Amino acid sequence: MSDNQTPEQRARNEIDKKLNDAGWVVQEKNKIDWSASRGIAVKEYLTNVGPVDYVLFVDRKPVGVIEAKKDEEGHRLTVVEEQSS
Repeated sequence: MSDNQTPEQRARNEIDKKLNDAGWVVQEKNKIDWSASRGIAVKEYLTNVGPVDYVLFVDRKPVGVIEAKKDEEGHRLTVVEEQSS
């Protein structure tokens, strides 16, 4: 990781690493290769309510959403409930 990255870039790198370590293949929204794995995490995926940080797909079906927030926002997770739905 580069020292000149923004906190958001560092956080995304850490999330990508954790997803990869858990067996997910992380991909960009405009370069999805469905044959890469059964489990694919797509970054900045566009939904009906706007983009989300990651959508998790298993066999091309969405099974989960990851919406990253700053540590200080962790106590207010209900604020992103509509965004995640």
